[in-house]
Amino acid sequence: MKSLFSFRLTKAEKNWVLYDVGNSAFILLVSTIIPIYFDYLAELGGLSSVDYLSFWGYAASISTLIVALIGPVAGTLADYQNFKKPVFVVSLAVGCIGCLLLGLAQQWLIFLIIFVIAKVGYSTSLIFYDSMLADITTPDRMDNVSSHGYAWGYIGSCVPFIVCLGVVLTTGQTGLSMSTAMMIAFAIVALWWAANSVPLLKIYQQKHWVERKPGSASNSFKRLGRTLLGLRKEKHILLFLIAFFFYIDGVYTIIEMATAYGSALGLDSTGILLALLVTQFVAFPCSIIFGRLSQKFASDKLITVCILAYFGIAVFAIFMSRQLHFWILAVAVGMFQGGVQALSRSWFAKIVPAEKSGEYFGLMDICGKGASFFGTGLVSIISSATGDINLGVGMIAILFIIGLVVFRVAVTYTPGVGNKQK
Repeated sequence: MKSLFSFRLTKAEKNWVLYDVGNSAFILLVSTIIPIYFDYLAELGGLSSVDYLSFWGYAASISTLIVALIGPVAGTLADYQNFKKPVFVVSLAVGCIGCLLLGLAQQWLIFLIIFVIAKVGYSTSLIFYDSMLADITTPDRMDNVSSHGYAWGYIGSCVPFIVCLGVVLTTGQTGLSMSTAMMIAFAIVALWWAANSVPLLKIYQQKHWVERKPGSASNSFKRLGRTLLGLRKEKHILLFLIAFFFYIDGVYTIIEMATAYGSALGLDSTGILLALLVTQFVAFPCSIIFGRLSQKFASDKLITVCILAYFGIAVFAIFMSRQLHFWILAVAVGMFQGGVQALSRSWFAKIVPAEKSGEYFGLMDICGKGASFFGTGLVSIISSATGDINLGVGMIAILFIIGLVVFRVAVTYTPGVGNKQK
């Protein structure tokens, strides 16, 4: 067991990992406290529990759809020499400022609009951050470094989260109103996110790039077009992106809708938050273990295990009705969440050209976070149409079946893993 945790990071790798620690605080807030606070604002606005879940799903879908539209072009532009850091800083600023402004919103619709903007900044920054992996480390270390990013992100995000949780849950004792407590919580997370970004910004140097030519913006569209057309010959990349679209879509839908789902079922909000906190602590060692296991077992086999586990989680969620069920779900998600995310990121980084990493990760974002509008939208539409929340959540299981089948086909076309392309 000791060997599973003996991997040592370089200074550059540590600084890269720190950004995961910073931004994960925001996404943990999105998965836990923010939906509960939106529920509070929604009740003040007279929304029903079904409408609350639907509007939350629509907001998540809109934010990711926007990223899907701008991500590939932004990623392509970032591949030009000395472009990646500036566009990363812009998206980081949008996310942090948006997080601060969420504390000022007192009406549910305004809150959702600001949330969409902040979420777009967060998601866009991850396109550039993920593509930096090729500049920060070497291919043989990518699985481990990527896994450490998610692992320390999970455990590090718990620090501001616990403080925020203390502020929000003790409003009765401190005399703070809910709106004031949330304002403080959003400020804490925004500052944590920004502070943990500084080390990466200080040391990052773009090592792989595409030569800049006159008319960079228009050339970005042309390059993107050529890459999309070229995917017909790069079957291993195309098939992986399709597989990733389905299985990671299901993963992100479960992450984004978990708290909203539990609240809509009428489960105790404090219990939901504590269970999701346990998810973070479980995910920390499990993510590192998956990274180390990749040194002994093929990454595609480990990704397959994670997809199958998530299929089981989705099926289990259909029958969830009690607090205990939610705790079981939280632990199970923690065991496989970091593994499937980290190994997918490093797998993709190894199969695409390093000098076009921003461009390709922009495409990956369409099929990942940028495509999660499909899963969240599916849950929202089915829940609204039938009035049955469980049936809406049950649709997620189908995504994992499709994703697994296509992924196994993609592996057979991957050079060095399956059959060589001709």
